[in-house]
Amino acid sequence: MTPIYASTWADLMATLRQPGGARQLAEQVMAAAEANAELNAYRRIDPAKVLAEADAADARRKAYPSAPALCGLPVSAKDLYVVDGYDTFAGTSMALDGHFPDEGPVVQNLRGRGAVITGKTHTVEFAFGGIGTNPHWPSPINPWSTDADRVSGGSSSGAGVSLWTGTAALALGTDTAGSVRVPASFTGAIGLKTTHGRWSIDGIVPLSPSLDTAGFLALNAEAIAEAFMAVDGTGARDPEFVRRAWPGRVDGLRLGVARQAFDGVEAGIGDVIERALKELEAAGAILKDVTLPEFDDAEALFKVGGVAGIEFAASINNDLPEWRDKLDPNVKARFAAIEQATAGEYLRRMSALAKMQAGATRRMNELGIDALAGPTVPVSPPTIQEVADGDRYVNRNMLALRNTMHGNFLKLAGFTIPAGMDEVGMPAGLQLMTCAGSDIYAMGLLLAVERVLGRPYDRLGKPPKTA
Repeated sequence: MTPIYASTWADLMATLRQPGGARQLAEQVMAAAEANAELNAYRRIDPAKVLAEADAADARRKAYPSAPALCGLPVSAKDLYVVDGYDTFAGTSMALDGHFPDEGPVVQNLRGRGAVITGKTHTVEFAFGGIGTNPHWPSPINPWSTDADRVSGGSSSGAGVSLWTGTAALALGTDTAGSVRVPASFTGAIGLKTTHGRWSIDGIVPLSPSLDTAGFLALNAEAIAEAFMAVDGTGARDPEFVRRAWPGRVDGLRLGVARQAFDGVEAGIGDVIERALKELEAAGAILKDVTLPEFDDAEALFKVGGVAGIEFAASINNDLPEWRDKLDPNVKARFAAIEQATAGEYLRRMSALAKMQAGATRRMNELGIDALAGPTVPVSPPTIQEVADGDRYVNRNMLALRNTMHGNFLKLAGFTIPAGMDEVGMPAGLQLMTCAGSDIYAMGLLLAVERVLGRPYDRLGKPPKTA
């Protein structure tokens, strides 16, 4: 049987339509989880629960041949999401279940369509970091590592690893400054960031309510499209709606190449992204170099902690004070640096964000571009040993999030998709971001771009560390 990571959407659907197809995929997931346990994708998997959900999906498909496409699809959930039957730790050393007891709409919508939750994947503690390490739990290992174990990216650190180990066809993540797109880029997956406020974040442990968004990672765009349609409350629930939102090609697409995003890129990443852009251009896209002052404004605010740190500190102090002394040292250091910010400073930063967001939308319209393009992450995934040093962690964390945080600070929608391999043999992602609220357009754009660049498995092959 074709591994899930190498399967097309048509392959997965053909399996699920067979009698017992969901159980077949679930058994494959269990075998893959055991074979790849050393990569540390999951905090917990419950085989009995997975198989029971798969059997229920098979029964649903037998009774209703027109069951949703997601029925029986294996889906991993970042351990910020409340999932019935699993404790929620949010990357901490203690369960948070008494504080966050109920599933939210994102999980409910997927489960309502028969998705099979394969388990809870690791996350950076309280999602506060873009590297992917965590002293409380085994840090996920990037499956593309060859010379030494490298990070998988955060904060959805186990999400991309779950995809490439063949233990999920879709991964639930969250994105506050890049926490879907960074791990997707580092592990060679597709990652979708939605516009802030489009979907409810109830049932998700918060980091920064002003910036938190739910998102998906997958190894084919069709899986993300189907999940998007399941969760979105618009006409995107129509199975053909997203596909009609874009003609299925990039001919005429106006891409603003954000040159600021190329500053300081390393290990050949810039060359990889340029080649991918040339492929899109050859397919009919129109490239235009652009510079947005709002990028610089966002980066300046990010360097002093943005608003996420202030909101996180308030949440810990007000709601979870018993966790304060148990925080990951890397999280605690950032926490301590920001908690003294005044209410006036917080309001000043929120006002600055609103101005940046309005300015970015206006400028993209004035420039006549459909999307901003550039490297998702300007650096290659560091080794786990390298970021064990606190100072190096801070530096690499800032670099990892530098290009993705623009999407959150400027309230953009968009995605990352693998562009190729950098000079040290690690994946590099191409990021495309569209204006706030244009999520359906961004989803259709993803489908079109994938038709040009290909699926991750077709473009990158098989990771060397996966069994």
